Amino acid sequence: MVEQGIREDSHNRKGSRLVSVGLAAAIFTLIGILVAPHLPFSVEKSSPVNLPVVSQAGAYPVVERDGEYESPFVAVVETVADAVVNISAKSKTERMPWWYHGSNYQTSSGSGFFFREDGYILTNNHVVEDAVEMTVRTASGYQYDAQLVGRDPETDLAVLKVEPEDDITIIPFGHSDDIKVGDWAIAIGNPFPQQGLERTVTVGVISAVGRSNLHFGGGERPYYQSYIQTDASINPGNSGGPLLNLQGECVGINAAISSPSGGSVGIGFAIPVNLARAIVPDLIATGQASRGWLGIWYHPVTQREAKRQGLESVKGITIDSVVAQSPADDAGFKEGDVIVGFHDQPVENSGQFSVLVSTAREGLPTPVQIVRDGSHLTLETLIGDRDDARRARPVRATEEDDFVSEQWLGMELVNFTPDIARAMNLREADGVYVRRVQAGSAADYASITRGTVILSLDDVTVKSLEDVEEVLGSLERSTEHVSVIVLEPDGTMVRKVIRP
Repeated sequence: MVEQGIREDSHNRKGSRLVSVGLAAAIFTLIGILVAPHLPFSVEKSSPVNLPVVSQAGAYPVVERDGEYESPFVAVVETVADAVVNISAKSKTERMPWWYHGSNYQTSSGSGFFFREDGYILTNNHVVEDAVEMTVRTASGYQYDAQLVGRDPETDLAVLKVEPEDDITIIPFGHSDDIKVGDWAIAIGNPFPQQGLERTVTVGVISAVGRSNLHFGGGERPYYQSYIQTDASINPGNSGGPLLNLQGECVGINAAISSPSGGSVGIGFAIPVNLARAIVPDLIATGQASRGWLGIWYHPVTQREAKRQGLESVKGITIDSVVAQSPADDAGFKEGDVIVGFHDQPVENSGQFSVLVSTAREGLPTPVQIVRDGSHLTLETLIGDRDDARRARPVRATEEDDFVSEQWLGMELVNFTPDIARAMNLREADGVYVRRVQAGSAADYASITRGTVILSLDDVTVKSLEDVEEVLGSLERSTEHVSVIVLEPDGTMVRKVIRP
């Protein structure tokens, strides 16, 4: 194999320029580029917010209060804005120039909000990631040291806790599945309280739902994406603030904007609150989120497949293959089945489907609606645990296939044989070969493609599937990223990072 230098992958892929809206207060510039199912339980039962009823319809809704008409947004803001807090997170800078003699720490700023009366705060993971110290400033001006309860990079959510001295205002969770395109949306953030910009309020509408495959600056993007899009202005420092409906309920957590310039242009994104409903109890209980697992490879349904199956629209996902002895295999799923519903919720696309499966509870009997050869069927499956699936042994593919494959993080890996090496014009056959990559998987997000050869895994050289098994067996369940050195199909050797 030809010796060559290893470049660090910048993970630049075409797409909208998305910027995290957490802010580095020390230098007043953005961090990165602007940074954002059926659920069997709720985080906490909250009383509905007592607000005036909209009494007139028109271009702008109004409410009557004390004999006068006013915007309904006023009552929402007056009722819940005090729940929004500013979060300052201090993190250590890994690399500084040799000549720099200042502090090795930098401070970033974002938003969050109280959702429980005992001091729990919801925010974005990117606001507090790598923080060694966090301070929360409330609407009353008091500051508290915050404890990190749990965080989840795959959804970009995190939970903090403070010990408030007085009663606090909370924002109840609404239901993001109930929102419609065109609904009013209110975004509240608490950026730069030192500059007098506490509880900034902007208003817009829900522009779209279910946005996925969004690319973030620095190669980072949450694995599970089903964003709410809004034209309510979301600006630097607003990350983690609530997106509200006219009932004063949180329907989303503000997270990102698409911008060519770094400022708001009316394309903002919020994490649907139902995704938070699913993982927040895990974050509070264990500090990390558990994931459901079905055990299939799939792709978005094509127009040709939709016509062949007699579907009314090009929506759903088509099964490419079923993992042996997986929940899907036990339930009777077959290659070519089109999944159109999960737990009686319509499946729109692969991004939404991955969210639905991941937020399902392990062992939960789940009805899945499919179309097989034009016939509509419902298969009931018991959802598995994704972490257990990661430790699964390699499974043999089809009987006519001579390969033994390891399926890990959306990759199907096979031994890199001399025949494959010759096809790639290589003289040697070291490493393992990526035979297939699942769209929307962790490997896909790391820009690993079919035809890639993995040379090392977690800084350990791998020459066979047995080596891969040994490395995977040594990884901790809590591992947040795995470094790999790969030989890409064009012959370039690259170091990449996969986030399990």
